Amino acid sequence: MSRSGYTYVGKPDALEVGVPRRFEVEGMPVSLVLTERGVFAIHDVCSHSAVSLSEGKVEGFTVECWLYSSRFELRTGHPRDRPATRPVPVYPVRIEDGSVYAQVTGTP
Repeated sequence: MSRSGYTYVGKPDALEVGVPRRFEVEGMPVSLVLTERGVFAIHDVCSHSAVSLSEGKVEGFTVECWLYSSRFELRTGHPRDRPATRPVPVYPVRIEDGSVYAQVTGTP
């Protein structure tokens, strides 16, 4: 179901603070992360090692790749640590009528 370019992802109660969760949205792997400041959507594949970021650990506004420990900003997708040097896409999120929607566009 799509609303103004946003695609239904799930219910907020399916998310746990600080625990990334993988979803397929418009055929893209997306990790949703609930923080104390809201829900963030980031492409679920590390730009350095091509492994799932949803298997990593969240600290503040970063998610860490479990394989080589690169951390990515949830708000911008930019890497904060090497070996990753390329950002990963982030997607706008809306919570409406008790559901989470993400606007997943383009190709990573």
